[in-house]
Amino acid sequence: MSRKVVVTGLGAITPIGENVQETWANALKGVSGVHALENDWVEQYDLAVRIGATAPAPSEDVVSRVQAKRLDPSGQFSVAAAREAWNDAGFSGDTADTSDELDPTRVGVAFGTGIGGVWTLLDAWDTMQAKGARRVKPMTVPMLMPNGNASSVSMEFKARACAITPVSACASGTEAFYQGLNLIREGKADVVIVGGAESAIHPVTIAAFNSMQALSRRNDDPQAASRPFDIDRDGFVMGEGAGACILESEEHAKARGAKIYAELAGAGLSADAHHITSPAIGDEGGPARALRESMVSGGFEPSEIKHVNAHATSTPVGDIPEAGALRAAFGSEVDSMAVSATKSMTGHLLGGSGAVEGVLTILALKNRIAPCTINLDNQDPKIDLDVVTTARDLPSGDMVAISNSFGFGGHNSVAAFRSV
Repeated sequence: MSRKVVVTGLGAITPIGENVQETWANALKGVSGVHALENDWVEQYDLAVRIGATAPAPSEDVVSRVQAKRLDPSGQFSVAAAREAWNDAGFSGDTADTSDELDPTRVGVAFGTGIGGVWTLLDAWDTMQAKGARRVKPMTVPMLMPNGNASSVSMEFKARACAITPVSACASGTEAFYQGLNLIREGKADVVIVGGAESAIHPVTIAAFNSMQALSRRNDDPQAASRPFDIDRDGFVMGEGAGACILESEEHAKARGAKIYAELAGAGLSADAHHITSPAIGDEGGPARALRESMVSGGFEPSEIKHVNAHATSTPVGDIPEAGALRAAFGSEVDSMAVSATKSMTGHLLGGSGAVEGVLTILALKNRIAPCTINLDNQDPKIDLDVVTTARDLPSGDMVAISNSFGFGGHNSVAAFRSV
């Protein structure tokens, strides 16, 4: 812990907002981004699940028409969120090599994804089937590769320290915070653009997740479909979009007079080595170990944690183990933590979820208010958490807030933020 790491810029493009300001406002009001999908392929393939949480396409002044043709939709979301975060951080130039405050070789990227360019891959297959191999686009590989998002962000901002791609299913976005924290702590970078993105609302992925019985089939009431912690939850809702943050060493941020949202105090990782889709439970389960590691990494006690942005996907199998992991790691102090489940509004952005939820957690600390959880009509009695159903004020004074992400394959990641 040789260098303190702080957050100086935020960016997001989500099902409930085309930027951070709109996303945050709607998270406080309890606006749902879930709706009936109107794509022709819903009827073409007679999909059992016909709902999703789509995000708006980035505007042309952020991602140009030419640039969009060379980026998978997830890459477009990545660049848009990173651009907003970069501008919010107040750097003097559009890129690291045009800024008087930055050395490009000391600026890194850690940008996660769960699947990568799935739209590009499957569109290329459709093209080849219909028109032959010669019609497959030359940029297909750069657009479909999972590291394409980190690469695109790195090139957009001339970040030359590194371009890391956590690919840990739904834990990817939060794992990016872990990577960025360690890069700065270890002195390998002064600034790291961290985040995560996903664009996987595609007939194949919807059909595949539905075959696993992971998705909600509440087609007749889309806005009520994502209902974390509710006893009538029946699966998650596919979402899309991206979140991004600018991390800096405290000394670097203060030297240039940057505003500081919060400190990234610590982060934790673990693996379940248990089951490909079901989380390990109990005191020694992976989620509880990741939570404990975040405390060790951040040097704080459970009594300091006042807010939790839960992973809380709205699946019957996932929500209960998370509640158990929180209590296993933090004991009775969990009773004084305000828990928000923002996937109730955004749906599940897979590899982008942890990044967006990290942004919301940082804003909760900065503004001293916890966003709400919608659709919690009847809380599951097995989930003994203080869940925030309407936006709630958080206490004054120093405190910690955490954001959890747990992914298929047994990946667990936690980011812990401290107020400044």
